[in-house]
Amino acid sequence: MNKSELIEALAAKTDVTKAAAGKSVEALLEIITASVANGDDVALIGFGTFKASTRAARTGKNPKTGEVLEIAATTVPTFKAGAAFKAAVAPKKKGK
Repeated sequence: MNKSELIEALAAKTDVTKAAAGKSVEALLEIITASVANGDDVALIGFGTFKASTRAARTGKNPKTGEVLEIAATTVPTFKAGAAFKAAVAPKKKGK
């Protein structure tokens, strides 16, 4: 599902226009992006948590030349799925 399909699904599920659903999706993404960029976590109980994580500096290798190089530390966005989301995606198997 891409963004336009998400907007169509949201419009159908909530009985709003595609334009209103599009504005809602855009606003939600902007809020999450701005919050994580400011160092805040965005926790949606049952769905998951968006946050910024620090990736330590490390030594890498150029796959073409084999040259060893240093990769600088950086901050990256991460998402950790919540229990309800995980359960919906991969339901537990019943015992024997």
